[in-house]
Amino acid sequence: MKLSGELKAFSGRLGHTFLQPELLVRAVTHSSMVSPHRDDNQRLEFLGDRVLGLVMAEALLKADPNAPEGQLAPRYNALVRREACADVARQIDLGAVLKLGRSEMKSGGRRKEALLADAMEAVIAAIYEDGGFDPARRAILRLWGDRINNVAADARDAKTSLQEWAQARGEVPPQYVEINRTGPDHQPVFTIEVRLASGPSEQATAGSKRQAEQAAASALLEKVNP
Repeated sequence: MKLSGELKAFSGRLGHTFLQPELLVRAVTHSSMVSPHRDDNQRLEFLGDRVLGLVMAEALLKADPNAPEGQLAPRYNALVRREACADVARQIDLGAVLKLGRSEMKSGGRRKEALLADAMEAVIAAIYEDGGFDPARRAILRLWGDRINNVAADARDAKTSLQEWAQARGEVPPQYVEINRTGPDHQPVFTIEVRLASGPSEQATAGSKRQAEQAAASALLEKVNP
């Protein structure tokens, strides 16, 4: 199989020359384009998510050897979350080469954040399947670039991130409700529930309201951004 001129140019933006070009074609093929002779990118997306996660975990450990897990986790989440993947996809104009069905084309699929993020993960997997882990790592580190060095500033606290998530979707700010309080006055334990207007909610328990709110917000972010 030979790549189209458009995909050859995209391969150049990735910095990877495919020995198996069919992998790249599959990576940019959305499920709306599935046919008996064409596979979509969902299985590659599943793999790419894991490859990206390993590369980012490794990069963060090397970048800050003394950082505790409590600092590394939000940085990691900031680098692998949907918004980051979609941002990289826009940077390399991935949307322009996506193979979409008519319905997705009409609904603006080339600009949809979730679709771009999923395709970005599929492209990572295609590089991994084509050349192995080292080429995939090199591509990821080059494409994510300064995001890795600046992630400490980008990894905002969970409450702020959840509020931004809700605002980006036109929702009212999340609501935090004290569900329970136990223990003596000098050592209370709070259970807080955070609720989104669209329905999802999560609870967390901690020794302060703030800690419980942050933990609940973090859990809810994981639920809405699996």
